[in-house]
Amino acid sequence: MSDEQLVGIVLVSHSAAVAASVAELAKGLAGGGPAVPVAAAGGAEGGGLGTSSELIAAAAASVDRGAGVAVLTDLGSAVLTVKALLAEGDELPEPTRLVDAPFVEGAVAAVVTASTGADLAAVEAAATEAYAYRKV
Repeated sequence: MSDEQLVGIVLVSHSAAVAASVAELAKGLAGGGPAVPVAAAGGAEGGGLGTSSELIAAAAASVDRGAGVAVLTDLGSAVLTVKALLAEGDELPEPTRLVDAPFVEGAVAAVVTASTGADLAAVEAAATEAYAYRKV
């Protein structure tokens, strides 16, 4: 299966390092399947902590293969920034979904599921189900 058919994943964090590390972890745990297009959109444009609508839009465009884009975020203003981009309607590829999921576990579930060729709804469902992962 080519990456032309895969859902793209964007990971939005207030920290560029956190976003990049979670992307690396998720891709590494996806195993030997097709390489899912994953982009980190972390930090502010100047490199500090924060979120940037420009970085998020660029990341979404970079992973868009026509099968949809799932966006996972870490905290408050990251969510608000993605919601604002979605409301504008022309900044993000169609379809793009903000996924309500835990950042690390959801990212891993999303990338692993996308690597199977699953559609956007299935990728979103897998990431959301990560809320139920028990650790004790």
